[in-house]
Amino acid sequence: MTLRELTSYLPKSVASGDLGKSAIDVTSDSREVKEGFIFVAIRGNESDGHKYISQAVEAGAVAIVAEIAPDERWGNDCTWIHVKNSRLALASLANALQGQPSASLKVIGVTGTNGKTTTTYLAHHIMQTVLRRAGLMGTVKFHDGIEEVDATHTTPGPVELQKALKSMVDNECRGVAMEVSSHGIEQNRVEGVQFDAAVFTNLTQDHLDYHGSMEAYFGAKKRLFAQLKMQEGKKKPVAVINLDDRHGESLVKELGDQIKVTTYGMGAHCDFKASKIRQTMQGTEFQLDNRGKSFLVRTPLIGRFNVYNALAAIASCAAVGVKVRDAVQAMAEAPQVPGRMELVGFKEGFSVFVDYAHTPDALQNVCTTLKELEPNRLITVFGCGGDRDQKKRPLMGEVASENSNICLITSDNPRSENPEDIIAMIEKGMKNKQYRVIADREEAIRAAVNIADKGDVVLIAGKGHETYQQFADDKIDFDDRQVARWALRDRPAPKNDKR
Repeated sequence: MTLRELTSYLPKSVASGDLGKSAIDVTSDSREVKEGFIFVAIRGNESDGHKYISQAVEAGAVAIVAEIAPDERWGNDCTWIHVKNSRLALASLANALQGQPSASLKVIGVTGTNGKTTTTYLAHHIMQTVLRRAGLMGTVKFHDGIEEVDATHTTPGPVELQKALKSMVDNECRGVAMEVSSHGIEQNRVEGVQFDAAVFTNLTQDHLDYHGSMEAYFGAKKRLFAQLKMQEGKKKPVAVINLDDRHGESLVKELGDQIKVTTYGMGAHCDFKASKIRQTMQGTEFQLDNRGKSFLVRTPLIGRFNVYNALAAIASCAAVGVKVRDAVQAMAEAPQVPGRMELVGFKEGFSVFVDYAHTPDALQNVCTTLKELEPNRLITVFGCGGDRDQKKRPLMGEVASENSNICLITSDNPRSENPEDIIAMIEKGMKNKQYRVIADREEAIRAAVNIADKGDVVLIAGKGHETYQQFADDKIDFDDRQVARWALRDRPAPKNDKR
């Protein structure tokens, strides 16, 4: 595309230089610049891309997009595009250069504190089943419709995101389910994406180290729905909102009749309402009521929170044209979501689950679900990550202690912090004195497995699908699921075992 064509995607920009030249790609990393690339200078938290304009020009950038006016030091050969918001410009250019791929896909975006990953997995599964080929983007996996790889970011940067959407179009996907993080919204990564449905799951305390307050955190989430109202193209997007969450209820009121809203939950006024919930260790079933029709939903996932995730997936797929009956039928074969209430072992009458729960609300939900299975004891292993929201640490301790018979407090991803300092903050919230501190995570997991008896449930919370542990100067291989399996394998035989 020519620079003149691309500037049409940058309203209120001021361009100088030759706009007839063609651009082949765009980047905000000066080290990636090649002949024909556009370099977008972005002001980050740690560095300012405007400092690297010279390197980009020397590497052959066909144009510079910046939040400052051009300077003589960069010469007259390089076209300059002056914009107010470089992040927004990067997303718009990436979308344009890839041919606006989201316009050719049924796009479901999922935001909220808890449930994003499971909801996108379930929505992807439904679309794969009904539409035959669909993509997935999220915390755990990236699937382009043909191949699956581990994800690096919940919501990738705009250039990577648009190229991923283009690969899905090239692979003949008909839809995509994607997680949309508050960071991704705040940093304009999804600008230009044409959504068919945007889901709001819930809002609880998390990421306050980044957003500063719950109001700012909620404000970031709301921006996705504000984007829906301003969205260009032929689509008529639908906001799919959890009406049982107080922030969801507030969002519904704010949106009013500005865009179409579909609600879900267990309340009488929900468009997709769940009731008569029954769960066992093998799965969950519930009644779904929608538009005067009732359906029996069966899913191999357990937990009341997974009923909400199932509702969100079914409602969002219905919003993109999937028949409710087909979505319900697909739910019976729903996949296990890695690290989300994942049953990793059963031995001598007790079970071991691994879950990603790393917020007070998520931990409350997981503990409540496991207690509903009526175990003799719930033994919980958990910690909190370093360099993250410190306010939630005593809250995590309070939730774990109130809902568990025994707690083992351990290290999560301490990053640059001292694990003992993090644990000390968790201990301030411990109401139940029945707990032990074992800073070494593997040792804590093994201790939990070794003290479990018949009828107990062991919960290992906080890291879920992660396959690493991050310290100040080191990142080691560590998978809660694998360590739990090793602990089960190595568990000493009962004393009355005569083998």
